[in-house]
Amino acid sequence: MGAAGCSSDEPEGEPKAPAAAGSSPTPTPTPTQPRPGVDYHPFTGGKTGMKNRVLAVKIDNTRPAHPQEGLRSADIVYVEQVEGGETRIMAIFSSHYPKRIGPVRSARISDLHILRQFGKPALAFSGVQSKMKPLIRKAPLYDISQDNGGSAYYRYSGGRPGGRSAPYNLFGDVKGFLKQAPRASRPKDIGFRFGPAPSGGKPLKRFTAHWPAEKLTFTWSAKEKRWLTSHNGQPNGAVEGGVLGGRTVVIQYVRTSRSRFHDFLGSYTPYLHTVGKGRAVVLRDGKAWECTWSRPREEDGTTFKTKAGERMTFAPGQVWVAIVNDGKPFIP
Repeated sequence: MGAAGCSSDEPEGEPKAPAAAGSSPTPTPTPTQPRPGVDYHPFTGGKTGMKNRVLAVKIDNTRPAHPQEGLRSADIVYVEQVEGGETRIMAIFSSHYPKRIGPVRSARISDLHILRQFGKPALAFSGVQSKMKPLIRKAPLYDISQDNGGSAYYRYSGGRPGGRSAPYNLFGDVKGFLKQAPRASRPKDIGFRFGPAPSGGKPLKRFTAHWPAEKLTFTWSAKEKRWLTSHNGQPNGAVEGGVLGGRTVVIQYVRTSRSRFHDFLGSYTPYLHTVGKGRAVVLRDGKAWECTWSRPREEDGTTFKTKAGERMTFAPGQVWVAIVNDGKPFIP
């Protein structure tokens, strides 16, 4: 792909920011029935939090931000490429809420398109570029940014040896976030399925996802029955203790293109094409499955199937989704 040499400010195929249909608020999904005939939480496969609101929080994922706090409570951890080939996290909470979460950082255009499948969730973030603010206002979500969040945001230097400095010391009070979004969506079907593993699967101890400036390695722990993460070769610890990681890991390969947004250095923001179809690798129970993913429309969930055509089932618990370029690591 030759986008690095492109001078156009409007990339081919970048959709407009999602907007709520019509002028009325997006309906809140029925909280007691995420999917007909299913009595588990659609994000985790568990039994708790099925009536809780959906909260998304943008989290820094660079070395100065580590260790992060609150991610161990997340239902889903999305890892997305940002400017300069680095990554940032969007964590989805519903079944459990931590007391404090951070370091909180700014949102990106791909967040709006990923979140559309969740209905009208709350989104906590430190801010966005000025020309992206109109898109935030039009998107079907509750804007709980630092500009609006008041005392829910505060500077906190704890949880890291030697302390923290700005911009890596902005944290949020989750209870304060939720107070500002009393009508945020309840959990609904986003395409995930949970249950016994499908047939097949190749035994695997370790898998590394690559971005241009970062790598994230998932190592299977039979003792903890989850995939433990390391960031650029260093264990990815949590403030609460232990190492971050999920029961299921999805490596989702997508097309990466240049958005019309860029930072003050002139580095363009990648746009991650999470609508459509493509390939994926799903890790669970110390095995890997070659899969496909499909999401026909933004309001649809993302489904995963094995090469044999079976619906890929996840292990109950936290899910990590590492979104990587379909091809070599690429800075648009």
